[in-house]
Amino acid sequence: MSKEQNCVLKAWEVTMKKTQQAKKRANNIFGTVSVAPQTDDETTTTNENDDESSIGEMYHAEKVLPNGDYYTGQWYDSFPHGHGKYLWTDGCTYIGEWYNGKTMGKGKFGWPSGATYEGEFKSGYMDGTGTYTGPSGDTYRGQWVMNLKHGYGIKSFANGDVYDGEWRRGLQEAQGKYRWRDGSYYIGDWKNGTICGKGTFVWSDGSRYDGFWDDGFPSGTGTFKWDDESFYVGHWSKDPEEMNGTYHPSENEGNLEWDPKDVFNNLSEYSICSGERVPVLPSQKKLSVWNSSKRVEKPRRTSVDGRVSVGVDRAFEKMNMWGSESGEGAADIDSNTRRDLDAEIMRLEAEGFIQSLKPSPVPMRLPRAGKKQGETISKGHRNYELMLNLQLGIRHAVGKQAPVVSLDLKHSAFDPKEKVWTRFPPEGTKYTPPHQSTEFKWKDYCPLVFRSLRKLFKVDPADYMLSICGNDALRELSSPGKSGMFFYLTTDDRYMIKTMKKSETKVFLRMLAAYYNHVRAFENTLVIRFYGLHCVKLTGTIQKKVRFVIMGNLFCSEYSIHRRFDLKGSSLGRTTDKPESQINSNTILKDLDLNFIFRLQKAWFQEFTRQVDKDCEFLEQERIMDYSLLVGIHFREASVAGELIPSGARTPIGEYEDETAPRLSRADVDQLLSDPTRWASIKLGGNMPARAERTMRRSDCEFQLVGEPTGEYYEVVMIFGIIDILQDYDISKKLEHAYKSIQYDPTSISAVDPRLYSRRFRDFIFKVFTEDD
Repeated sequence: MSKEQNCVLKAWEVTMKKTQQAKKRANNIFGTVSVAPQTDDETTTTNENDDESSIGEMYHAEKVLPNGDYYTGQWYDSFPHGHGKYLWTDGCTYIGEWYNGKTMGKGKFGWPSGATYEGEFKSGYMDGTGTYTGPSGDTYRGQWVMNLKHGYGIKSFANGDVYDGEWRRGLQEAQGKYRWRDGSYYIGDWKNGTICGKGTFVWSDGSRYDGFWDDGFPSGTGTFKWDDESFYVGHWSKDPEEMNGTYHPSENEGNLEWDPKDVFNNLSEYSICSGERVPVLPSQKKLSVWNSSKRVEKPRRTSVDGRVSVGVDRAFEKMNMWGSESGEGAADIDSNTRRDLDAEIMRLEAEGFIQSLKPSPVPMRLPRAGKKQGETISKGHRNYELMLNLQLGIRHAVGKQAPVVSLDLKHSAFDPKEKVWTRFPPEGTKYTPPHQSTEFKWKDYCPLVFRSLRKLFKVDPADYMLSICGNDALRELSSPGKSGMFFYLTTDDRYMIKTMKKSETKVFLRMLAAYYNHVRAFENTLVIRFYGLHCVKLTGTIQKKVRFVIMGNLFCSEYSIHRRFDLKGSSLGRTTDKPESQINSNTILKDLDLNFIFRLQKAWFQEFTRQVDKDCEFLEQERIMDYSLLVGIHFREASVAGELIPSGARTPIGEYEDETAPRLSRADVDQLLSDPTRWASIKLGGNMPARAERTMRRSDCEFQLVGEPTGEYYEVVMIFGIIDILQDYDISKKLEHAYKSIQYDPTSISAVDPRLYSRRFRDFIFKVFTEDD
């Protein structure tokens, strides 16, 4: 091979990411050029007519791939496409339909252990209707979403148990029937794989329990009946002191010596089978040809200085690839070869493979990192004594409270008059410790309710006190909110403390019972979590009252937040007033600053829409408006230089790509999507993997809320929740609405009737969040 020809071949290989598929393309194109023999690790066994087949035609291939995998079946443009069989070296097999190198359609996947899945696939995942049979005999027939049981399905366990009902994210959820091998069965509500809600348990001897359940045991109102028609009605609980009820014997006198605790002892013998865990899922299986030259993905090139460019070489590099300015080497390439090369480049550009040759609007970079939020409140700070008072009160209130035994609260617990005043003199009392601050009074609003909320939200009292009342001081945010109230953060960022106006306190106490019932009924609610409502009253001449609420910090996450958005669905004044030079990762952007559409996987999107509807209905019923969806974005892929790396427009989350490029790891999210136990641990709105599609607003539309999609996608982790839920539609908001409606479009302002606000909010959010195809 001549020196010039060798240079051309090497340039072509660089363009195609130096993969084995790129070499095969080059060999097909440079058919008349003599090349050196392939090394052993580049050898691919194919049918004799493979090299003669046209790139654009489908043909039957039989290939032994470089890593030892074997494929036989239909082949199109370097990928399995059509019907074919793939055998991995570890013994896994797939027989069925393929589309551009992915299992898509109907097929059968087999594991070395003997387990099989036969059914529908989508983008490499078990997705649709299918049957899984485990190596020990477990069988599931039903619906799947991304490798997880999701929808209606029947699972028969190897020990003889059977579950027939609804599933969500791999676990029993909603309505279902579980039958044990001895004939006993439960039919009713399920939650996260356990019996929870309202249902009926029937024993094989004919006795039964009808009522409410929690964590697999009776909890609340229920009735136990014997086959002789005698029954027991009452309140059930694991705590014997809370158990109470009435026994009604039958005409035959029944079971007078029966103890209700026998039911709990008996039920402990009826466990729910967890089933088998699949060690390797189909979507985790990497094809030997997967990372080579997939048309819809954008290959990455690492430069000498460590920068990662998305796509292949730039246009001018393409133009100079075939010869230097002096024309050296051009004479050794015939016109047919040059024509073939040009045609191949045009085809790749048309299919989107070389998208970076086209100018991008503005390349995106990671936002400038902001400093740690807040000013530490140390001695001499204007609010130092207030912080000490707050910490003393929290330590006293939480430390003295007895643990919650039942989440069923009486109506009196929500009475606004249900409050406790405690005096804190500097010298201390029988119930309060001495301190170095001035004397103050401490008020706890509805202490039993908030104690129950903390239990409901699984907050450990010791950790709660340590976060707020530990040796570390609180941090005051540098700028108060629009309302003039102040915000404080704990050192570990887990909790946020906000001072409140008296009107907000009244609204919160009015809706507290409805809030409690809502968050109890919907575990995945997006509404902000509240942990306590308190008041500090300074004694002496000042007589100042400071009311404050303790809530969860939405952005307390293992992921750094790169972008923050506060979304309401209105346009008037909904843009940041900061210049670009002052915007960093801590800046809260607004509706008109949003330049993304967020695409969630099917199961999460369905749950998201259901929950947003439920939360908005709750807020509408309570006459609440002016709330917003606070969204945090963590970009998962970025270069060392801080450039955001787009993903292929049709690349599913969790696929493997070139691992040599410097970027953030995708392994964690891949594992989340493939491991049902880890996926089930993700809560809606918390650390959710998604794709963000970049949007561009039209220059002729000043108040366009949602821009036009560009097809440029970014892999992200999202955190979001509904905040600011304590503003009701009072007289001040009605006056604001009337005044601004004269000057502006009434639909563009925030102050509107709660019903209109809810409808507008949902319409906007469901445009910004969509299902990922």
